[in-house]
Amino acid sequence: MFTKQSTDKAVFLWAIYAPATIVLAPLLVSELLAASYSPKEWALLGASLVMQSLYAALLSYTYTAGDLSQVYPIMRGTPTLLTPTFGVLLLGEALPVWGWVGILCMLAGFFIMLGPISAFANNRAALKPILLAVSVGLCITTYTIIDKANLQFISPLALLEVTNIGFLLGLTPSVLQRNRLKQVIRKHSNIIWLGAILSPGSYFLFLLAAQNSAVSMVAPLREVGIVFGTFLGLFVLKESQGLRRITASIAVVIGIIIIASFT
Repeated sequence: MFTKQSTDKAVFLWAIYAPATIVLAPLLVSELLAASYSPKEWALLGASLVMQSLYAALLSYTYTAGDLSQVYPIMRGTPTLLTPTFGVLLLGEALPVWGWVGILCMLAGFFIMLGPISAFANNRAALKPILLAVSVGLCITTYTIIDKANLQFISPLALLEVTNIGFLLGLTPSVLQRNRLKQVIRKHSNIIWLGAILSPGSYFLFLLAAQNSAVSMVAPLREVGIVFGTFLGLFVLKESQGLRRITASIAVVIGIIIIASFT
């Protein structure tokens, strides 16, 4: 919500990740110097960094293109839909029948969120935020699976720093443009520090949970914020199409609860 309200979304996102990146840098350097990683492990860390860069760049575009109550459920629900599937296929985890029922509920929510397909036939611009949100969701799915593998050989705090660096790199071109960072700090100084705690902090909590649990279970629980994102968009930011988006978000959250409860 803070990012959606900001005047320069790419630079605001960069600003809220910069403090944690600076603070955690010595810890990452210390851990990397003490470790002896295989080429495969270095490749996994590099893949996490690259995916975070792509995710950050797409995220700023998505918040610019669409309403929070529209894009947030899609970009956060997509990994909840895909991560259990990839957890089964790639990590050897098990997903029972109820897990697939939950996935079907989420699919229903996505179709409700999209609305009539005919609406996009004459207005392709309306499809842009949807496609961007799905792209962000694919990035989240990919880095979640990669980071689950990374947690086998690196600590959650050090991995958080790797992801923070990747996130900053994806947004750095925007920050280098004249006076953009100064303007964002001047305009949003009262909420930058809140974002600096909430955003990196939330992913750190996820990494702690994922370290010793199946990613097909903890990833869906992480996305229960979908319903909050929808309500904040509708009632705080005064976005439109409330009934359809609330209905879609409820369907997605029911799917998340089913997946988390029966896996």
